[in-house]
Amino acid sequence: MNKKQKTMLVRILIAAACIAVLEFLPVEGTWKFALYMIPYLVVGYDILRKAGKGILKRQVFDENFLMALATVGAIALGEYREGVAVMLFYQIGELFQSYAVGRSRRNISELMDIRPDYANVTAEDGSLERVDPDEVEIGTLITVEPGEKVPIDGTVVSGESTLDTAALTGESVPRRVAAGDEIISGCINLSGVLTVRTTKEFEESTVSKILDLVENASSQKSRSEAFITRFARVYTPAVVYAAAALAVLPPLVRLAIGLEAGWGDWIFRALTFLVISCPCALVISIPLSFFAGIGGASKEGVLVKGSNYLEALSQTKIVAFDKTGTITEGVFEVQRIWVAPDSWLDRETLVEYAAYAEMHSSHPIAESILKAFGKQPEAARVSDVTEISGHGVKASVSGHEVCVGNGKLMAQLGLAAPEVESGGTVVYVAVDGRLEGYLEIADRVKETAGKAMDALAKAGVRKTVMLTGDRRGAAENVGRALHIDEVHAELLPEDKVALVERLLGEKGPKEKLAFVGDGINDAPVLSRADIGVAMGAMGSDAAIEAADVVLMDDDPYKIAKAIRFSRKCMRIVYENIYFAIGVKLVCLALGALGLANMWMAIFADVGVMVIAVCNAIRALRVKHL
Repeated sequence: MNKKQKTMLVRILIAAACIAVLEFLPVEGTWKFALYMIPYLVVGYDILRKAGKGILKRQVFDENFLMALATVGAIALGEYREGVAVMLFYQIGELFQSYAVGRSRRNISELMDIRPDYANVTAEDGSLERVDPDEVEIGTLITVEPGEKVPIDGTVVSGESTLDTAALTGESVPRRVAAGDEIISGCINLSGVLTVRTTKEFEESTVSKILDLVENASSQKSRSEAFITRFARVYTPAVVYAAAALAVLPPLVRLAIGLEAGWGDWIFRALTFLVISCPCALVISIPLSFFAGIGGASKEGVLVKGSNYLEALSQTKIVAFDKTGTITEGVFEVQRIWVAPDSWLDRETLVEYAAYAEMHSSHPIAESILKAFGKQPEAARVSDVTEISGHGVKASVSGHEVCVGNGKLMAQLGLAAPEVESGGTVVYVAVDGRLEGYLEIADRVKETAGKAMDALAKAGVRKTVMLTGDRRGAAENVGRALHIDEVHAELLPEDKVALVERLLGEKGPKEKLAFVGDGINDAPVLSRADIGVAMGAMGSDAAIEAADVVLMDDDPYKIAKAIRFSRKCMRIVYENIYFAIGVKLVCLALGALGLANMWMAIFADVGVMVIAVCNAIRALRVKHL
């Protein structure tokens, strides 16, 4: 508990003790009134003050006004115990609500702890200087020591270590990094000393973007929240006028027909009606459900930019994916080596010649061949390197002419390249004018991609679609392996937008379409989809900015988890709406008929609020979804 909550608890205990003592004191009249005013003012002075300020500001109709009017009216009628009890239990409910919100905020605060306080900049003399992360420029060398947060995105220059990424991704398994690896801010260095060259300014770093997303999420309200706000704005004055009518009209009608007016009975009914009608359960629990939901999701590495997107996720029925970097690793590797039957080369030598020919290229396919070779090529063995645009490369390796490229290059050399049914890219290798074999290179599908597609189907997604600019063969191979319903390949960014437009036209009025991507070319389609989901760890800045939901660990399975979680959150929201309104309508009817006393009114107000708040904080639990 914070200081304010502890103070409120003390006030509640003092008031409760006073009421207990007064039950056994034989006092009446003015003394009884004076003594009961002690616990009433101790526990309720702030409510009375807020109600008074609201009246002065002409913002009369809120829960403080309802409580003040009901309790002052009860005391004026001589119902001291009931009046004080209403205020006491209302404040107990407020304390409980404050604690629940505080718990949700603590979950957000744990995420906020990823913000680094300083960066260790390496000076010219080799010493370390602590500076504010905002002052560090791109390309600066910084040192991250064990136990420190990585302050800014960058590339490891030297050192090896393991990083705790739990605050960013929700994953408990540390990630190993070494020289050449990219690391993102907000991670905690667990072991070795790392020297990092920064690649972004702090305000553009991952940690800064995460904090901005979470802090601003509450400004994007869902339809349910907007409805509750409008409902309370109309509902509160309506019930005040209804209570006034209940206090005045029945006595006047009774007088008109010659019966005793019974002013005291009808005024007490009206006060009970006011207590029952307080909309606290709805006004507090619905925003709290979304707030807890966004906080719980952020701890699992799913950043939702607003409750409106959380609500939209729950209605997702079509999910479209980019391929490279989204459901595949975006890392090419040699998956098959074929050597011609009459070749004088073995598999290792074939890869060696290909690696030497490609050693000066920065193309991902060339890098995959070098990785398969597994050694650092000796530059002295290579000469006369010629890039043949759109075809491949030609070079002299240890006196042999080596040509590495596609079928067009082989045709240009007058060689008959065998047709290969492949889901990847085929790179042919010719040495001294003879075709010696080929390498089949493909992007690796993410380990969780298959699990993600199965989970989406179980979550009620009726169609999955792949939209990619990659070759048709490669795309269809991945689509078949993952059982994706539709595959569209060789697309330009505008083609993706056109296909998403078509899919939007196919969905039902209450259905939503989500698009998942990571590249800068995905930004237009992320903006056009009902819900744009970006891969946050390796995704481009443009994609993350355009998206409504960001997956911090690039795990496609988190999409299905986010959909299931959003549905749980919305289920909690609707449970609270139906429960609170249902109980209040029943109790309001009983109160108007004189069948509900002040204690039932307390349950209809405070009891319903406590139950709804308890239900709302269930949205924090997302670990096992």
